[in-house]
Amino acid sequence: MAAPYPEPTFSLAVGQNCRAREILDLVANKWSLGVVDTLEAGPQRFGELKRGIAGISQKMLTSTVRELERDGIITRTVYAVMPPNVVYGLTDLGKTLLAATRPLVRWSLENMAAIDDARSEFDERSREIAPGRPAK
Repeated sequence: MAAPYPEPTFSLAVGQNCRAREILDLVANKWSLGVVDTLEAGPQRFGELKRGIAGISQKMLTSTVRELERDGIITRTVYAVMPPNVVYGLTDLGKTLLAATRPLVRWSLENMAAIDDARSEFDERSREIAPGRPAK
């Protein structure tokens, strides 16, 4: 019996990997990773999540948790109390996403200064080539 998807490769430049790119787009945005990272500490209510993710709006958090729930990354549990209590938590799949993104976050933190230096050097070279161009 043939597999429903082609055997995965490690190049997203290949045309048949559009599904992989689609999934990466869903889980690799800053808000999704922020929710997953925040839920590493354990299940949380919506307000706790919002306070734990600097800069996220209520609308964006609502949209993000819906997508992550749909994708099987988080669970949403509603407790029938007054007022209703809704708690979000990581699924087993969400925990594997967290494990997969940790090395990337670590790399980002370890290389932040080098990237800042490279950007400064690039911007300086760009100004030398095109004088009068505003720096970013």
